[in-house]
Amino acid sequence: MGGVTLLSRVLGFVRDVVIARYFGAAAGTDAFFVAFKIPNFMRRLFAEGAFSQAFVPVLAEYREKQGEEELRGFVARVGGTLASVLLAVTVVGVLAAPVLIAVFAPGFLDETDKYELAVSMLRVTFPYLLFISLTAFAGAILNSYGRFAVPAFTPVLLNVVMILATVWLAPKLAEPVTALAWGVLLAGVVQLLFQLPFVGRLRLLSRPKPDFRDPGVRRIMRLMLPALFAVSITQINLLVDTLIASFLVTGSVSWLYYSDRLVEFPMGVFGIALATVILPNLSQKHAASDPTAFSHTLDWALRLVMLLAVPATLGLLLLAGPVLATLFQYEEFGRNDVTMSARSLMAYSIGLLAFILVKVLAPGYFARQDTKTPVKIGVKAMLANMVFNVILVFPLAHAGLALATSLSAFLNAGLLFLGLRREGVYTPESGWKPFTLRCLLANIGLVAVLGLGVPSMDRWFAWGAGERALMLMLWIGAALVVYLLLLLLAGMRPRHLVREM
Repeated sequence: MGGVTLLSRVLGFVRDVVIARYFGAAAGTDAFFVAFKIPNFMRRLFAEGAFSQAFVPVLAEYREKQGEEELRGFVARVGGTLASVLLAVTVVGVLAAPVLIAVFAPGFLDETDKYELAVSMLRVTFPYLLFISLTAFAGAILNSYGRFAVPAFTPVLLNVVMILATVWLAPKLAEPVTALAWGVLLAGVVQLLFQLPFVGRLRLLSRPKPDFRDPGVRRIMRLMLPALFAVSITQINLLVDTLIASFLVTGSVSWLYYSDRLVEFPMGVFGIALATVILPNLSQKHAASDPTAFSHTLDWALRLVMLLAVPATLGLLLLAGPVLATLFQYEEFGRNDVTMSARSLMAYSIGLLAFILVKVLAPGYFARQDTKTPVKIGVKAMLANMVFNVILVFPLAHAGLALATSLSAFLNAGLLFLGLRREGVYTPESGWKPFTLRCLLANIGLVAVLGLGVPSMDRWFAWGAGERALMLMLWIGAALVVYLLLLLLAGMRPRHLVREM
């Protein structure tokens, strides 16, 4: 899962490099990123977010207790109901595009051209919500059957289609940047068509039958309503960032986008991949009434988070400028764009550990069909984010918005963890103290290598693309070697992490 996700994220970087080189960080890209972020945000509510978290545990229960025919009917009814809701939402979204842009990016109202461009692109990108949510529905089924590679590979198609749209379609259009919007829509269709044959192999592909009265569908809807908010706190915070950033100088939305994309790389490879794998496992353990195995799975996941997320956090924090310069500082994306993006990237990277912890801890509630507790915690985190935004945006501008998101994520993760401990759902197993000390020693070595050895940004700006890429790989490689070597010297072995699930 992590390996295929890594491929997708690498291609995502290629996509962003191409977009940055063709369009830079200007009014057109600001308009597109807002037009893409709105349906993408709703996708995470309807798809990977609330829907998947509610659907997977119920599907696991049906697999455990119902026959194959009833299971196939359940999938058809859920799929039909989901599709009908999404179609209605899509129609409303397309018609209400001017209102949505005014709500999510009110700063655009003072710039007529940017506002109208964002509205026209949102009308193209919004139907993406329908196709990609149905893709996520198919992916949730595949994940429940242990077919993790296909859903993980699917985002590769989005990146490929958008790269082709930028390079081939953009020069043919009167407004080249709108090619990005058409690329998003086409990618949604391609991704859905790609997954359907794999669902068919499970003998679960049948004609959708909308049925809002079906008991299974109603259970999912009851679980989904509070989960709509709970699993999307980070995304809501990012949208709040975009809203406020629309009032800042031109380029602020784009700087936040590029820095967020870099944070999503380790979050996808480690956090989302791990959360996707453990949710079906936790749901099965809960359905089988095995609390010991449930806690065991959470403990295993948290150790992997400690091992992988902390060095990723430190590495991204210390290499923010070099990474951005290497990937994006060409043609339309200048030195100032690198400098400004690096500020928000450093602020976001501070919260990377918390972002991943939220992804791993939330399934501890959703697998038990408890969606109310994460909602209460999420409300507190969102309110805290708003307060942090007001406090930090004035002295730190767009970077203050990123830092506010990171701080609220730590509050969210901390409260989720305390809730699992207080309810007795998770009990730490033996060995945490030596494990933590080993990780601490290895991370000190990583910080020493990068903090003392990485050249100044003036050097990075002076180098060409080849030199930057080579030096970045060398420093990342050096940090990785030191980190792994110190782990081994401290006594860490692979058997400490490989556990029966």
